[in-house]
Amino acid sequence: MPKKPIIGITLDAEEIGGYSKWYPWYALRANYVEAVVKAGGVPILLPHETPLADAYINQIAGFIITGGDFDIDPAIYGAKEKHPKTQTKPKRTDFEAEMTRLALAENKPILGICGGMQLINVILGGTLIQHVPDVTGNSLHEQKDDRKNPAHTVKITPGSLLYKITAKDSIKVNSTHHQAVEKPGKGVKVTAEAPDGIIEAIEYPAHPFCLGVQWHPEFHADPEGKDAKIFAAFVRAADNGR
Repeated sequence: MPKKPIIGITLDAEEIGGYSKWYPWYALRANYVEAVVKAGGVPILLPHETPLADAYINQIAGFIITGGDFDIDPAIYGAKEKHPKTQTKPKRTDFEAEMTRLALAENKPILGICGGMQLINVILGGTLIQHVPDVTGNSLHEQKDDRKNPAHTVKITPGSLLYKITAKDSIKVNSTHHQAVEKPGKGVKVTAEAPDGIIEAIEYPAHPFCLGVQWHPEFHADPEGKDAKIFAAFVRAADNGR
């Protein structure tokens, strides 16, 4: 039986409390793993041990940067001020940044989800909006109901990787983020936008497969199944690139 591609998925990290009152802990929603398995990949979860990044990257065929309830330190992308709502996790960001650099250098397929998309953009020299409502004046991206429900529609750029994956010029997505891509990084292409103009997907065409989406496709909010196609295309690229 042919071996399936190994997909590295970043974990979130929390301090003492909740699951463990004795020691900081890692966490990840099961639907990230389930989406990879369903797409034909073998998921492994990556603790934030930056000295092991080279070992990790040599073991995986594809890399998923997950989302989380935290933000990238604005100083990394040159911002002089930090918004009051910006909350950082330096160890996680340092690890994910190193893994992203290595995946780019090794041409490993990359899928950035929510904050993962923002990290791709920052690593490639872009900047972020630190608090979306300050720019849009609306709450379109602060979904309160079940993330399995779509919050709004995203318009996809024809001819883009995302367009080729979904075979559509739009997709219905969930939306739960207070930051977003502002200035795209060098060589980064914006390939999807929300109705209010917020960037919802980016790609890096110089890389074989580098896609970032601002929504959470692991919840499969699109009623036509286009979120599953994103994972399928990513795992297929990982399999082909081994």
